[in-house]
Amino acid sequence: MTLSFWRYSHLALALFSSVFLLLASVTGTILAYDAVQEKTLPYKSADFDTLTLEKTLPVLKKSYSEITEVSVDYNGFVTLQAMDKDGNDINAYIDPANGKKLGTPIKKSEFIQWVTSLHRSLFLHETGRFIVGVISFLLLLISISGFVLVLKRQQGIRNFFSKVIKEYFAQYYHVVLGRLALIPILVIALTGTYLSLERFNFFMGKEDKKEKSEKLEVPATSKTDKTSFFKNTLLSDVKKIEFPFTDDPEEYYIIELKDREVEVNQVTGAVVTEKLTPVRAQLAALSLDIHAGRINIFWGIIIGIASLNILFFLYSGFAITLKRRSSRIKNKFKAEESKFILLAGSENGSTLRFANAIAKQLIAHGEKVFVAELNSFRAFAKAEHIIIFTSTHGLGDAPSNGNKFASILKKHSQDHKVNFSVVGFGSRSYPDFCKFSFDIDALLNNQNWAERLLEVQTVNDKSAEEFVNWVKLWSNKTGIALSPTPSLYNEIPKGLQKLMVLDKTAVTDTEHTFILTLHAGSRTKFTSGDLLAVYPANDNRERLYSIGNHSGNIQLVVKLHQPGLGSGYLYHLEPVDTIKARILKNPAFHFPKKTPKAAFISNGTGIAPFLGMIEQNKAKTEIHLYSGFRMETPTLLAYKKFAGVMMQKQHLEHFHVALSREAEHIYVMDLINRDAKFFIELLHEGGVIMICGSLQMQNDVEKILDELCLTSNSKNLTEYKNNGQILTDCY
Repeated sequence: MTLSFWRYSHLALALFSSVFLLLASVTGTILAYDAVQEKTLPYKSADFDTLTLEKTLPVLKKSYSEITEVSVDYNGFVTLQAMDKDGNDINAYIDPANGKKLGTPIKKSEFIQWVTSLHRSLFLHETGRFIVGVISFLLLLISISGFVLVLKRQQGIRNFFSKVIKEYFAQYYHVVLGRLALIPILVIALTGTYLSLERFNFFMGKEDKKEKSEKLEVPATSKTDKTSFFKNTLLSDVKKIEFPFTDDPEEYYIIELKDREVEVNQVTGAVVTEKLTPVRAQLAALSLDIHAGRINIFWGIIIGIASLNILFFLYSGFAITLKRRSSRIKNKFKAEESKFILLAGSENGSTLRFANAIAKQLIAHGEKVFVAELNSFRAFAKAEHIIIFTSTHGLGDAPSNGNKFASILKKHSQDHKVNFSVVGFGSRSYPDFCKFSFDIDALLNNQNWAERLLEVQTVNDKSAEEFVNWVKLWSNKTGIALSPTPSLYNEIPKGLQKLMVLDKTAVTDTEHTFILTLHAGSRTKFTSGDLLAVYPANDNRERLYSIGNHSGNIQLVVKLHQPGLGSGYLYHLEPVDTIKARILKNPAFHFPKKTPKAAFISNGTGIAPFLGMIEQNKAKTEIHLYSGFRMETPTLLAYKKFAGVMMQKQHLEHFHVALSREAEHIYVMDLINRDAKFFIELLHEGGVIMICGSLQMQNDVEKILDELCLTSNSKNLTEYKNNGQILTDCY
């Protein structure tokens, strides 16, 4: 089964039953509260669970002159219908141990009766009960499909309760609460479905054959020869007792138990007749007690919370759907009929924005356009133009939604000539600027059906001005006038937070990095390893920095580049200045809560999140910090001083420093080789290695670690990565 099948099934079932589930969850919560509240009433005897009929019946007969009936409800409350010695009618809760009255049975309030009727039948009698039964069954299917989706998300049953990556509020708590409420909701749905089936006699044909009534002939004996029925029958197993009208031995007790109904000789205590309760009826009674939360207070509370969770799941499920629909690709035309095919490759969806802007204009010109992800490439019957907008991820790699493009291209060939154009997005601060776009251009140019319309055009930092250069070239080549106005393709970020500058260190001829400390509002939640997104020019150009949590403030270490858009902007800030930015959760680079030891590896600017993690290491996990710097500087001395304090507090085991521009010319990789045995043992023991800094450093470090793993007859590094023991955050 594919993920989309389970996802759409889950959504379709929820959509179809949403109104009824809303009513059922609200009324179910109210009824669960009522069931819990009933359990707190003081009408249950302290000895109820140990009392037998042999102890109870004589006490009651002695206390009351005439007894009609004794009943025991699901709360363990014993109700007596009798007459006292003065001839007064009695209908009261009693203590069966001594016969004393505890209170008067109270009829359910009109409100609870109204809620119960709405919950059971929607005020539609048998039709309503049928609808409620169907909705219960749909809830069962929703729970099962939700379970499968969580299994797929968590990659198997073994990881069912492992950490959930928090993308946004609705998604995170839909999964987390879904896992916790799964079993109670399954039970609610299953018991509700069974009650509806039993109501409509679905099981009658099978069970009727099992019912039997058997009369036992018992010889007359004296009182002292009583059988053990009264002695061995607990009052807690009884539902109702009908007392004989007189002392005539031919008049019997009629006792309804949970699994049968018996007639018992009042003199001998012998069972005269026995009628077994059908299994379906027993299951129905048990299902009702479970469904209504009547077993005990604890279960009633669980049922109430589960019902409330259904309300939240309705909200969060639809919120997830709306968010997914708002970000998905929307096409007016089918791929088979479209003349223009626009393919977007991106890690975070930024290039799709540019593709959609072009698609809207082409449609306005009366053209048929189809927009898709790079990995959706296939044969396009009527395509005349294929335009590819793609970013480059990592060190010249494909983005996640374009990583299969090369293999797909080999399988799908167009049966006619098609013009193509490639637009690359990236940042010139990286050595492999737009490399993947050039790779795609070369691949397409080698296809016998593809004709290059334009040379690869590149866009630095999502610059609308640079994108317009491609727009003008493409318009001139095709004769289709697209807008050359940059503002049409610009996107100013929304929902930014105000952060105040608390402190900033200076750069010198020998110190090219500076430490910036920012204060966020008390409601801002973040942890070391998260990312700070800064927009220096108040446009769509974004700069990301790994941050550390330093005494509740945001701390980042930045290298000043000349000229540098982001670093220059941050360096010219002064204390008390404010900036607008946003914090991006980065759970894949948070310090693991359960690890025996850890090694942090960084270069100068990658040390910020590690400083925060060390400061927050209240569990005193063994941590070794390996950092590379150019030379001894005041900033490095400050790091050493901080490390000394942390080692005294047992938050840090050791601080290893590599200085590449000092006499020894030591690099971080040299330190790793020196401590090879430590790193191998750390991985064998289930420890974690975290790497933060430049991509080049990450590649060098991983290469050395992989070599160490191979020489020690260990697993290869990929296996440790898949096991979550190698965590990276490099740019």
